[in-house]
Amino acid sequence: MSATMINLLRLLRDRAPRLLPAVLRSGLPLFVPAMLVKLALFNNWIDVQYMEMDAADAVIAAGTLLLLSGWTLLLPVRARLVSLAALNILLTLILYADLLYFRYFQDLISVPVLLQARQVGSLGGSIAALLEPNDALLFLDWPVAALLPWLKLARKRGKRAGTRRAVCAAVCAAGFLMTALPIHEARTGWAKGLFGADWWNVSIYNVVGLYGFHAYDAYQYMKRQYASMPLAAEAEAESADWFAQRGKAREALSRDDRYGAYSGKNVIMIQVEALQSFVIGREWNGQPVTPRLNELLGESVYFERFYHQTAQGRTSDAEFAAQCSLHPLASGSVYIRHADRAYDCLPGMLKEAGYATAAFHAYDGGFWNRNVMYDRIGFDAFYSKKHFVLDEPLGWSLGDRSFLRQSAERIERLKQPFYAFLVTLSSHHPYALPASAGSFDAGEFEGTIFGNYLAAVHYADAALGEFVDRLKASGLWDDSIVVIYGDHDNSIAEWPQYELFLGRPLKPAERLLLMREVPLILHLPDGAMGGEVRSEPGGQLDIAPTILHLLGMDTGSRVMAGLPLLADREHNASAGERLIVFRNGSFTDGQLYYTARPPEEGGGLCYDAQTGDPLPGSRCEAAKSAAEEEIVASARVVEHGLIDKWRHAEAASTKAKTADRFG
Repeated sequence: MSATMINLLRLLRDRAPRLLPAVLRSGLPLFVPAMLVKLALFNNWIDVQYMEMDAADAVIAAGTLLLLSGWTLLLPVRARLVSLAALNILLTLILYADLLYFRYFQDLISVPVLLQARQVGSLGGSIAALLEPNDALLFLDWPVAALLPWLKLARKRGKRAGTRRAVCAAVCAAGFLMTALPIHEARTGWAKGLFGADWWNVSIYNVVGLYGFHAYDAYQYMKRQYASMPLAAEAEAESADWFAQRGKAREALSRDDRYGAYSGKNVIMIQVEALQSFVIGREWNGQPVTPRLNELLGESVYFERFYHQTAQGRTSDAEFAAQCSLHPLASGSVYIRHADRAYDCLPGMLKEAGYATAAFHAYDGGFWNRNVMYDRIGFDAFYSKKHFVLDEPLGWSLGDRSFLRQSAERIERLKQPFYAFLVTLSSHHPYALPASAGSFDAGEFEGTIFGNYLAAVHYADAALGEFVDRLKASGLWDDSIVVIYGDHDNSIAEWPQYELFLGRPLKPAERLLLMREVPLILHLPDGAMGGEVRSEPGGQLDIAPTILHLLGMDTGSRVMAGLPLLADREHNASAGERLIVFRNGSFTDGQLYYTARPPEEGGGLCYDAQTGDPLPGSRCEAAKSAAEEEIVASARVVEHGLIDKWRHAEAASTKAKTADRFG
């Protein structure tokens, strides 16, 4: 060992008793590493492919932490340590909230989600199911952080105010450079074009880190809410033209024999929580998972390539897509962010035609802002949790059996024709129903969330069967269009269990499509087309146009993105290829499947939708452009309130023409 090294070790030995208290008093050498460890754990636990935390990510994270905590150097020692302890708690709670949210939604919390924070307490069992023992590692440093301000070392005087200001400025400058330089390099390199696009929130996190993402998200929200520019006239005209063309396509389909074939009939629509197509017609451990729905297929039309089109708003997105035939938002829920806008929705249009309209959901009326939104889109009545007798407490609220029975009692008293919309709840994540709720034997899946899901769907299936029996007994079955569909996927990504259940391995594209596929079962009053399986692709945006088509209600001038699904096949073909578009830019037309991916992952991938095999990207290019046009047109309508504007313009034009005609 060299003499220099020996002297250095002696110096450290002699000064260690004074260096350690100095480090403890400064606080930052403890705070920053502790938070870096938590951020590393977070990144490891979310386990997103291609997003490992590398050296550049660590530098950005450390720089962000210095920016967030550098101001504490202006404070006396004890106040500084107390402030750092409070900051530790706050940042850890933000991180943990993101972790739990990611485990359920595979995304990070955004400002619009925070505006729905009152819902978090209602998640109950779902949150409990998301907790893991290793999560305790995030909180191990809290006792130390809480104790430090009260040790003897915290009573000693720190540096003078002038020195503290200089040190604070230096630390903040270092934090800024550590954050800004790597981000700038990414934005001008591999992440070029990522910012400002409607990509996955985690893609932004991958560039700027967790706390950087929240700062960026808050900035974007404030810009959208308070500093956004009005939509350019050219862009508005493009969207108006897109919807006009889609309206003409629906008018072309109205020439078939089924248009208006069921005019004046009742409509009963049931949105089933987390019901996916892969369980329909399947058996496990010698038992059919959905025996009653399997029976129902014999007297209904079944769409085997039907897809949910939800985004971050999940159940509320499914409702919005099915009722209003527009795409949801990339971030947050339309029900929360834009409940003050006008929409051309199924209940409102049926109400205009003289229908009684009622919604049923045995949960708090304020959840997803339904009390406001249901009234806005045209429901006369909303029967929420307070309207039901909780005689079958199950899962989140009332069991589906009792919910559907009590709803049927009210439906039978509605003035006809009516539209009744029901949203079930019992098959909600984490699917942990008591044994008394059913007798499904999950076999090898017993005790797993996948097994619980199968049992929960089996229970929901039995409840739906009893509801159909009641409709038949009351005579409503033969006088109503009945629609049953799933709202979104089940949030379970245990692929070995899917493959065991299905009896075959799944390719990457098959996995992605499986998580998009939900059943659509449609019963017609006269039993027409019973047992028919339709193979043309469809999505939730097509539900409202399909119902209105059957009832003979013109939608040519309505601002809707979907197309009717039950037009004759020759008319379907004349309207052009069906393209089912998802909010993130992915799409399928039944032959191709394109999965959108951000630039850092190499861009989107094109697949053969039949085989799951990869295809050259050029095969999807034309459809990709069409999908982008649809998403943009729908987003402009929702985010800029264009329906209100167009309706007012139409009214003013009509008034002006009337004035000219009559002087």
